[in-house]
Amino acid sequence: MRLEHRSNGRSHIRGDPQTLGTRLGAQDLRRLVVDHFDSPRINVHALIVRLALPPPDLLNSPPPRLPTSPLPREHVRFESVPQPRSPSPVPFSMNLIDLRSDTVTRPTPEMRKAIANAEVGDEVLGDDPTVRKLEEKFAAHLGKPAACFVPTGTMANQTAIRAHTEPGDEIICSEGSHIIHYETGGPAALSGCMVRTIAHPRGLFDVADVTPMVRQDAYHFPHSRLLTVENTHNRGGGTVWPLEQIQRVTAEARKHKLRLHLDGARLWNASVASGVAMKEYAKHFDTISCCFSKGLGAPIGSAVAGDPEIILRVQRFKKMFGGMTRQVGILAAAALYAMDNHVQRLAEDHANAKRLAELIANIPGLSIALAPVETNIVYFDIAKDVPLDAQQLSDKLKSQNVLMLATGPRRIRCVTHLDVTAPMIDSAVQAIESSVTGRVTGRMPVGV
Repeated sequence: MRLEHRSNGRSHIRGDPQTLGTRLGAQDLRRLVVDHFDSPRINVHALIVRLALPPPDLLNSPPPRLPTSPLPREHVRFESVPQPRSPSPVPFSMNLIDLRSDTVTRPTPEMRKAIANAEVGDEVLGDDPTVRKLEEKFAAHLGKPAACFVPTGTMANQTAIRAHTEPGDEIICSEGSHIIHYETGGPAALSGCMVRTIAHPRGLFDVADVTPMVRQDAYHFPHSRLLTVENTHNRGGGTVWPLEQIQRVTAEARKHKLRLHLDGARLWNASVASGVAMKEYAKHFDTISCCFSKGLGAPIGSAVAGDPEIILRVQRFKKMFGGMTRQVGILAAAALYAMDNHVQRLAEDHANAKRLAELIANIPGLSIALAPVETNIVYFDIAKDVPLDAQQLSDKLKSQNVLMLATGPRRIRCVTHLDVTAPMIDSAVQAIESSVTGRVTGRMPVGV
Protein backbone atom coordinates (compact mmCIF):
# COMPACT_ATOMS: atom_id res chain seq x y z
CA MET A 1 0.00 0.00 0.00
CA ARG A 2 1.20 3.54 -0.76
CA LEU A 3 -0.10 7.10 -0.71
CA GLU A 4 -0.14 8.86 -4.11
CA HIS A 5 -0.46 12.66 -4.51
CA ARG A 6 -2.50 13.48 -7.62
CA SER A 7 -2.42 16.57 -9.82
CA ASN A 8 -5.78 17.79 -8.48
CA GLY A 9 -4.23 18.21 -5.06
CA ARG A 10 -6.00 15.19 -3.57
CA SER A 11 -4.37 12.07 -2.18
CA HIS A 12 -5.23 8.53 -3.09
CA ILE A 13 -4.61 5.29 -1.23
CA ARG A 14 -3.34 2.45 -3.36
CA GLY A 15 -3.90 -0.92 -1.81
CA ASP A 16 -5.96 -2.14 1.14
CA PRO A 17 -5.96 0.02 4.29
CA GLN A 18 -6.07 -3.16 6.35
CA THR A 19 -2.62 -4.15 5.03
CA LEU A 20 -0.90 -0.85 5.56
CA GLY A 21 2.80 -1.65 5.38
CA THR A 22 4.42 1.66 4.67
CA ARG A 23 5.84 4.17 7.11
CA LEU A 24 3.91 7.42 6.63
CA GLY A 25 5.29 10.81 7.55
CA ALA A 26 3.16 13.18 9.56
CA GLN A 27 2.30 15.42 6.56
CA ASP A 28 1.28 12.43 4.43
CA LEU A 29 -0.80 11.11 7.27
CA ARG A 30 -2.50 14.47 7.69
CA ARG A 31 -3.33 14.64 3.98
CA LEU A 32 -4.65 11.08 4.10
CA VAL A 33 -7.03 11.94 6.94
CA VAL A 34 -8.30 15.15 5.33
CA ASP A 35 -8.78 13.74 1.82
CA HIS A 36 -10.42 10.50 2.93
CA PHE A 37 -12.49 11.80 5.81
CA ASP A 38 -15.71 10.57 4.15
CA SER A 39 -14.31 7.27 2.99
CA PRO A 40 -16.39 4.35 4.29
CA ARG A 41 -13.29 2.15 4.26
CA ILE A 42 -11.36 4.13 6.85
CA ASN A 43 -12.34 4.69 10.46
CA VAL A 44 -10.86 8.16 10.77
CA HIS A 45 -12.06 8.54 14.35
CA ALA A 46 -10.09 5.46 15.44
CA LEU A 47 -7.06 6.72 13.50
CA ILE A 48 -7.22 10.14 15.12
CA VAL A 49 -7.53 8.70 18.59
CA ARG A 50 -4.52 6.43 18.12
CA LEU A 51 -2.34 9.22 16.72
CA ALA A 52 -3.52 11.97 19.08
CA LEU A 53 -4.54 14.11 16.10
CA PRO A 54 -7.12 16.90 16.52
CA PRO A 55 -10.78 15.96 16.03
CA PRO A 56 -12.17 16.10 12.47
CA ASP A 57 -13.78 19.53 12.78
CA LEU A 58 -10.38 21.02 13.65
CA LEU A 59 -8.46 19.50 10.74
CA ASN A 60 -8.68 22.69 8.70
CA SER A 61 -7.17 24.79 11.47
CA PRO A 62 -3.40 25.39 11.68
CA PRO A 63 -1.78 22.02 12.36
CA PRO A 64 -0.44 21.24 15.81
CA ARG A 65 3.16 20.21 16.36
CA LEU A 66 3.42 16.72 14.91
CA PRO A 67 6.41 14.39 14.87
CA THR A 68 8.61 15.05 11.81
CA SER A 69 10.08 11.58 11.65
CA PRO A 70 8.12 8.75 10.00
CA LEU A 71 5.64 6.99 12.27
CA PRO A 72 6.44 3.36 13.02
CA ARG A 73 3.94 0.90 11.58
CA GLU A 74 2.74 -0.18 15.02
CA HIS A 75 1.56 3.39 15.70
CA VAL A 76 -0.71 3.49 12.65
CA ARG A 77 -3.62 1.05 12.73
CA PHE A 78 -6.87 0.96 10.76
CA GLU A 79 -9.45 -1.02 12.61
CA SER A 80 -13.17 -1.66 12.57
CA VAL A 81 -14.96 0.23 15.33
CA PRO A 82 -18.78 0.12 15.60
CA GLN A 83 -20.31 3.42 14.56
CA PRO A 84 -23.35 4.92 16.31
CA ARG A 85 -26.66 4.36 14.52
CA SER A 86 -29.34 6.98 14.12
CA PRO A 87 -32.96 5.96 14.68
CA SER A 88 -34.52 4.73 11.48
CA PRO A 89 -37.19 7.09 10.19
CA VAL A 90 -40.61 5.62 9.60
CA PRO A 91 -41.20 5.60 5.82
CA PHE A 92 -44.51 7.09 4.74
CA SER A 93 -47.05 4.53 3.56
CA MET A 94 -50.63 4.96 2.51
CA ASN A 95 -51.38 1.92 4.69
CA LEU A 96 -49.73 3.35 7.80
CA ILE A 97 -51.87 3.92 10.90
CA ASP A 98 -49.77 6.31 12.97
CA LEU A 99 -51.13 6.77 16.49
CA ARG A 100 -47.90 7.93 18.13
CA SER A 101 -48.99 11.57 18.34
CA ASP A 102 -51.22 14.18 16.73
CA THR A 103 -48.00 15.88 15.61
CA VAL A 104 -47.51 13.34 12.79
CA THR A 105 -50.21 14.78 10.53
CA ARG A 106 -49.33 15.93 7.04
CA PRO A 107 -50.73 19.12 5.51
CA THR A 108 -53.92 18.60 3.52
CA PRO A 109 -53.96 19.61 -0.18
CA GLU A 110 -55.98 22.71 0.73
CA MET A 111 -53.48 23.68 3.42
CA ARG A 112 -50.64 23.26 0.93
CA LYS A 113 -52.42 25.68 -1.41
CA ALA A 114 -52.70 28.21 1.41
CA ILE A 115 -48.98 27.81 2.08
CA ALA A 116 -48.10 28.24 -1.59
CA ASN A 117 -50.22 31.36 -1.96
CA ALA A 118 -49.18 33.04 1.30
CA GLU A 119 -48.20 36.69 1.21
CA VAL A 120 -44.87 37.05 3.01
CA GLY A 121 -42.45 39.64 4.33
CA ASP A 122 -39.56 39.80 6.77
CA GLU A 123 -40.84 38.77 10.20
CA VAL A 124 -37.78 40.13 12.00
CA LEU A 125 -38.50 43.57 10.56
CA GLY A 126 -42.17 43.20 11.48
CA ASP A 127 -43.55 43.29 7.95
CA ASP A 128 -44.79 39.76 7.28
CA PRO A 129 -48.51 40.41 6.74
CA THR A 130 -49.59 36.79 7.17
CA VAL A 131 -47.84 36.51 10.53
CA ARG A 132 -49.49 39.74 11.67
CA LYS A 133 -52.88 38.47 10.53
CA LEU A 134 -52.39 35.20 12.42
CA GLU A 135 -51.30 36.95 15.61
CA GLU A 136 -54.30 39.28 15.49
CA LYS A 137 -56.73 36.45 14.80
CA PHE A 138 -55.25 34.25 17.54
CA ALA A 139 -55.28 37.06 20.12
CA ALA A 140 -58.93 37.85 19.33
CA HIS A 141 -59.84 34.17 19.55
CA LEU A 142 -58.48 34.09 23.10
CA GLY A 143 -59.82 37.48 24.08
CA LYS A 144 -56.37 39.00 24.55
CA PRO A 145 -55.01 42.20 22.98
CA ALA A 146 -51.72 40.79 21.67
CA ALA A 147 -50.03 37.58 20.54
CA CYS A 148 -46.69 36.29 19.31
CA PHE A 149 -46.19 33.49 16.74
CA VAL A 150 -43.33 31.11 17.58
CA PRO A 151 -41.94 28.00 15.84
CA THR A 152 -42.68 25.41 18.55
CA GLY A 153 -44.79 24.64 21.58
CA THR A 154 -41.68 24.37 23.71
CA MET A 155 -40.62 27.88 22.69
CA ALA A 156 -44.12 29.15 23.42
CA ASN A 157 -43.98 27.85 26.97
CA GLN A 158 -40.37 28.80 27.60
CA THR A 159 -40.65 32.36 26.31
CA ALA A 160 -43.74 32.82 28.46
CA ILE A 161 -41.97 31.42 31.53
CA ARG A 162 -38.97 33.67 30.93
CA ALA A 163 -41.25 36.68 30.41
CA HIS A 164 -42.89 36.12 33.81
CA THR A 165 -39.87 35.19 35.92
CA GLU A 166 -36.35 36.05 36.96
CA PRO A 167 -33.56 33.65 37.91
CA GLY A 168 -34.15 32.25 41.38
CA ASP A 169 -37.94 32.26 41.05
CA GLU A 170 -40.04 29.13 41.44
CA ILE A 171 -42.79 27.73 39.21
CA ILE A 172 -45.67 25.69 40.63
CA CYS A 173 -47.26 23.08 38.35
CA SER A 174 -48.47 19.50 38.08
CA GLU A 175 -45.76 16.86 38.42
CA GLY A 176 -46.75 15.48 35.00
CA SER A 177 -46.45 18.81 33.19
CA HIS A 178 -45.02 19.05 29.71
CA ILE A 179 -42.67 21.85 30.82
CA ILE A 180 -41.01 19.36 33.20
CA HIS A 181 -40.85 16.18 31.14
CA TYR A 182 -40.55 17.22 27.50
CA GLU A 183 -38.82 20.60 27.30
CA THR A 184 -35.23 19.55 28.07
CA GLY A 185 -34.99 21.28 31.43
CA GLY A 186 -35.92 24.62 29.86
CA PRO A 187 -37.15 26.37 33.04
CA ALA A 188 -33.76 25.80 34.66
CA ALA A 189 -31.57 26.31 31.62
CA LEU A 190 -33.33 29.29 30.06
CA SER A 191 -34.98 31.06 33.00
CA GLY A 192 -32.94 29.93 36.00
CA CYS A 193 -36.11 28.79 37.75
CA MET A 194 -36.89 25.97 40.12
CA VAL A 195 -40.07 23.94 39.70
CA ARG A 196 -42.25 22.82 42.61
CA THR A 197 -44.68 20.09 41.65
CA ILE A 198 -48.16 19.07 42.73
CA ALA A 199 -48.99 15.36 42.63
CA HIS A 200 -52.22 14.41 40.90
CA PRO A 201 -52.74 11.33 38.69
CA ARG A 202 -54.56 13.29 36.00
CA GLY A 203 -52.91 16.69 36.46
CA LEU A 204 -56.00 18.46 37.82
CA PHE A 205 -54.92 19.94 41.14
CA ASP A 206 -57.18 22.17 43.24
CA VAL A 207 -57.03 25.04 45.74
CA ALA A 208 -55.99 22.81 48.64
CA ASP A 209 -53.01 21.64 46.58
CA VAL A 210 -51.82 25.11 45.60
CA THR A 211 -51.71 26.88 48.96
CA PRO A 212 -49.07 24.64 50.63
CA MET A 213 -46.81 25.06 47.58
CA VAL A 214 -46.46 28.82 47.98
CA ARG A 215 -43.19 29.77 49.71
CA GLN A 216 -42.90 32.13 52.62
CA ASP A 217 -41.64 35.56 51.65
CA ALA A 218 -38.16 35.25 53.11
CA TYR A 219 -34.69 35.53 51.63
CA HIS A 220 -33.97 31.87 52.45
CA PHE A 221 -36.39 30.63 49.81
CA PRO A 222 -36.96 30.95 46.08
CA HIS A 223 -39.75 33.34 45.16
CA SER A 224 -43.04 31.63 44.27
CA ARG A 225 -43.70 33.50 41.05
CA LEU A 226 -45.67 31.52 38.48
CA LEU A 227 -48.43 28.90 38.43
CA THR A 228 -48.89 26.90 35.22
CA VAL A 229 -51.88 24.81 34.20
CA GLU A 230 -51.88 22.34 31.29
CA ASN A 231 -55.22 21.94 29.50
CA THR A 232 -55.71 19.35 28.14
CA HIS A 233 -53.23 17.45 30.27
CA ASN A 234 -51.14 15.11 28.15
CA ARG A 235 -49.76 12.72 30.77
CA GLY A 236 -53.10 12.84 32.55
CA GLY A 237 -54.70 11.17 29.54
CA GLY A 238 -55.89 14.21 27.62
CA THR A 239 -57.97 15.39 30.57
CA VAL A 240 -60.01 18.58 30.38
CA TRP A 241 -59.88 21.05 33.24
CA PRO A 242 -63.41 21.99 34.39
CA LEU A 243 -63.86 25.73 34.05
CA GLU A 244 -65.06 26.06 37.65
CA GLN A 245 -61.90 24.38 38.90
CA ILE A 246 -59.74 26.74 36.86
CA GLN A 247 -61.62 29.67 38.36
CA ARG A 248 -60.96 28.40 41.90
CA VAL A 249 -57.30 27.62 41.35
CA THR A 250 -56.43 30.87 39.57
CA ALA A 251 -58.31 32.96 42.16
CA GLU A 252 -56.30 31.31 44.92
CA ALA A 253 -53.08 31.92 43.00
CA ARG A 254 -53.91 35.60 42.62
CA LYS A 255 -54.27 35.88 46.39
CA HIS A 256 -50.62 34.86 46.63
CA LYS A 257 -49.61 37.30 43.86
CA LEU A 258 -48.69 34.48 41.49
CA ARG A 259 -48.62 35.06 37.77
CA LEU A 260 -50.52 32.56 35.65
CA HIS A 261 -49.63 30.71 32.46
CA LEU A 262 -51.87 28.26 30.61
CA ASP A 263 -50.07 25.61 28.58
CA GLY A 264 -52.91 25.18 26.11
CA ALA A 265 -51.11 23.19 23.44
CA ARG A 266 -54.35 21.21 23.08
CA LEU A 267 -56.72 23.88 24.38
CA TRP A 268 -58.58 23.50 21.09
CA ASN A 269 -59.43 19.94 22.14
CA ALA A 270 -60.52 21.06 25.60
CA SER A 271 -62.83 23.68 24.09
CA VAL A 272 -64.44 21.30 21.59
CA ALA A 273 -64.89 18.56 24.21
CA SER A 274 -66.33 20.84 26.90
CA GLY A 275 -68.19 23.36 24.79
CA VAL A 276 -66.38 26.17 26.67
CA ALA A 277 -65.02 28.92 24.44
CA MET A 278 -61.26 29.24 24.52
CA LYS A 279 -61.46 32.87 25.63
CA GLU A 280 -63.42 31.74 28.72
CA TYR A 281 -60.45 29.60 29.74
CA ALA A 282 -57.96 32.26 28.69
CA LYS A 283 -59.38 35.16 30.69
CA HIS A 284 -58.12 33.60 33.93
CA PHE A 285 -54.47 33.61 32.79
CA ASP A 286 -51.79 36.21 32.05
CA THR A 287 -50.42 34.21 29.12
CA ILE A 288 -51.76 31.32 27.07
CA SER A 289 -49.83 29.17 24.63
CA CYS A 290 -51.54 27.08 21.94
CA CYS A 291 -50.15 24.75 19.31
CA PHE A 292 -51.15 24.69 15.63
CA SER A 293 -49.19 21.53 14.77
CA LYS A 294 -51.02 19.02 16.96
CA GLY A 295 -54.72 18.40 16.47
CA LEU A 296 -55.08 21.29 14.02
CA GLY A 297 -52.68 19.61 11.60
CA ALA A 298 -50.38 22.49 10.65
CA PRO A 299 -46.77 21.47 9.95
CA ILE A 300 -45.26 23.86 12.49
CA GLY A 301 -46.03 26.66 14.89
CA SER A 302 -47.51 27.81 18.19
CA ALA A 303 -48.48 31.19 19.61
CA VAL A 304 -48.57 32.99 22.94
CA ALA A 305 -51.33 35.47 23.80
CA GLY A 306 -51.49 38.05 26.58
CA ASP A 307 -51.31 41.78 27.33
CA PRO A 308 -49.01 43.92 25.13
CA GLU A 309 -46.38 44.38 27.86
CA ILE A 310 -45.94 40.68 28.51
CA ILE A 311 -46.04 39.83 24.79
CA LEU A 312 -43.29 42.37 24.17
CA ARG A 313 -41.15 40.38 26.60
CA VAL A 314 -42.17 37.14 24.90
CA GLN A 315 -41.01 38.61 21.58
CA ARG A 316 -37.71 39.66 23.14
CA PHE A 317 -37.03 36.15 24.41
CA LYS A 318 -38.22 34.63 21.15
CA LYS A 319 -35.41 36.59 19.52
CA MET A 320 -32.96 35.64 22.26
CA PHE A 321 -33.81 31.94 21.97
CA GLY A 322 -33.34 31.96 18.20
CA GLY A 323 -37.00 31.88 17.19
CA MET A 324 -37.12 34.89 14.90
CA THR A 325 -37.35 33.94 11.22
CA ARG A 326 -37.76 35.71 7.91
CA GLN A 327 -40.49 34.90 5.34
CA VAL A 328 -42.37 32.71 7.81
CA GLY A 329 -45.77 33.75 6.46
CA ILE A 330 -45.82 30.46 4.55
CA LEU A 331 -46.13 28.71 7.92
CA ALA A 332 -48.47 31.25 9.44
CA ALA A 333 -50.75 30.62 6.46
CA ALA A 334 -50.99 26.96 7.40
CA ALA A 335 -51.92 27.92 10.96
CA LEU A 336 -54.58 30.33 9.70
CA TYR A 337 -56.05 27.63 7.49
CA ALA A 338 -56.05 25.22 10.43
CA MET A 339 -57.88 27.69 12.67
CA ASP A 340 -60.53 28.25 10.01
CA ASN A 341 -61.05 24.61 9.00
CA HIS A 342 -59.73 22.08 11.51
CA VAL A 343 -61.07 23.06 14.92
CA GLN A 344 -64.61 21.68 14.94
CA ARG A 345 -63.53 18.43 13.31
CA LEU A 346 -61.57 17.62 16.50
CA ALA A 347 -64.83 16.05 17.72
CA GLU A 348 -64.17 13.24 15.20
CA ASP A 349 -60.79 12.58 16.83
CA HIS A 350 -62.42 12.44 20.25
CA ALA A 351 -65.03 9.95 19.02
CA ASN A 352 -62.33 7.79 17.46
CA ALA A 353 -60.30 7.85 20.68
CA LYS A 354 -63.29 6.79 22.78
CA ARG A 355 -64.07 3.96 20.37
CA LEU A 356 -60.43 2.88 20.43
CA ALA A 357 -60.50 2.78 24.23
CA GLU A 358 -63.73 0.76 24.29
CA LEU A 359 -62.34 -1.85 21.90
CA ILE A 360 -58.96 -2.11 23.66
CA ALA A 361 -60.70 -2.58 27.01
CA ASN A 362 -62.30 -5.76 25.60
CA ILE A 363 -58.95 -7.36 24.79
CA PRO A 364 -57.80 -9.84 27.50
CA GLY A 365 -54.65 -8.62 29.25
CA LEU A 366 -55.15 -4.95 28.42
CA SER A 367 -56.79 -2.19 30.44
CA ILE A 368 -57.40 1.51 29.87
CA ALA A 369 -55.28 3.73 32.09
CA LEU A 370 -56.32 7.22 33.17
CA ALA A 371 -59.97 6.63 32.28
CA PRO A 372 -62.31 8.03 31.18
CA VAL A 373 -61.05 9.11 27.77
CA GLU A 374 -62.16 12.72 27.26
CA THR A 375 -60.37 13.93 24.15
CA ASN A 376 -57.92 12.36 21.67
CA ILE A 377 -55.40 10.63 23.95
CA VAL A 378 -55.65 7.00 25.09
CA TYR A 379 -53.26 5.24 27.45
CA PHE A 380 -53.52 1.50 28.02
CA ASP A 381 -51.65 -0.88 30.30
CA ILE A 382 -50.42 -4.39 29.58
CA ALA A 383 -51.01 -6.96 32.32
CA LYS A 384 -47.99 -8.67 33.82
CA ASP A 385 -49.13 -12.09 32.59
CA VAL A 386 -48.97 -10.93 28.97
CA PRO A 387 -45.61 -12.08 27.56
CA LEU A 388 -44.96 -8.72 25.89
CA ASP A 389 -43.87 -5.47 27.42
CA ALA A 390 -44.83 -2.10 25.95
CA GLN A 391 -41.82 -1.75 23.65
CA GLN A 392 -42.14 -5.32 22.38
CA LEU A 393 -45.82 -4.82 21.59
CA SER A 394 -45.03 -1.51 19.92
CA ASP A 395 -42.39 -3.20 17.76
CA LYS A 396 -44.78 -6.01 16.86
CA LEU A 397 -47.45 -3.52 15.83
CA LYS A 398 -44.93 -1.59 13.74
CA SER A 399 -44.41 -4.69 11.61
CA GLN A 400 -48.15 -4.50 10.85
CA ASN A 401 -48.01 -0.80 9.89
CA VAL A 402 -49.52 0.36 13.18
CA LEU A 403 -47.47 2.83 15.21
CA MET A 404 -47.99 3.54 18.91
CA LEU A 405 -45.74 5.01 21.58
CA ALA A 406 -44.43 3.04 24.57
CA THR A 407 -44.39 5.51 27.48
CA GLY A 408 -43.54 3.08 30.28
CA PRO A 409 -42.50 -0.53 30.79
CA ARG A 410 -46.08 -1.73 30.33
CA ARG A 411 -47.94 1.38 29.16
CA ILE A 412 -48.66 2.57 25.61
CA ARG A 413 -50.07 5.87 24.37
CA CYS A 414 -52.27 6.33 21.31
CA VAL A 415 -53.35 9.70 19.92
CA THR A 416 -56.03 10.17 17.27
CA HIS A 417 -55.86 12.95 14.67
CA LEU A 418 -57.06 14.02 11.25
CA ASP A 419 -55.02 11.36 9.43
CA VAL A 420 -56.75 8.53 11.34
CA THR A 421 -60.21 7.46 10.17
CA ALA A 422 -62.82 5.40 11.99
CA PRO A 423 -62.09 2.27 9.90
CA MET A 424 -58.42 2.62 10.82
CA ILE A 425 -59.39 2.35 14.49
CA ASP A 426 -60.90 -1.09 13.82
CA SER A 427 -57.79 -2.12 11.92
CA ALA A 428 -55.48 -0.93 14.69
CA VAL A 429 -57.45 -2.85 17.31
CA GLN A 430 -57.29 -5.98 15.16
CA ALA A 431 -53.51 -5.64 15.06
CA ILE A 432 -53.34 -5.12 18.85
CA GLU A 433 -55.56 -8.11 19.58
CA SER A 434 -53.73 -10.47 17.23
CA SER A 435 -50.39 -9.35 18.68
CA VAL A 436 -51.48 -9.86 22.30
CA THR A 437 -53.70 -12.96 22.02
CA GLY A 438 -52.71 -14.52 18.71
CA ARG A 439 -56.35 -14.42 17.61
CA VAL A 440 -57.61 -12.76 14.43
CA THR A 441 -61.02 -11.20 14.98
CA GLY A 442 -62.18 -10.86 11.41
CA ARG A 443 -62.25 -7.08 11.48
CA MET A 444 -61.22 -5.29 8.31
CA PRO A 445 -57.56 -5.57 7.24
CA VAL A 446 -54.92 -3.26 8.63
CA GLY A 447 -54.56 -0.09 6.61
CA VAL A 448 -58.09 0.11 5.28
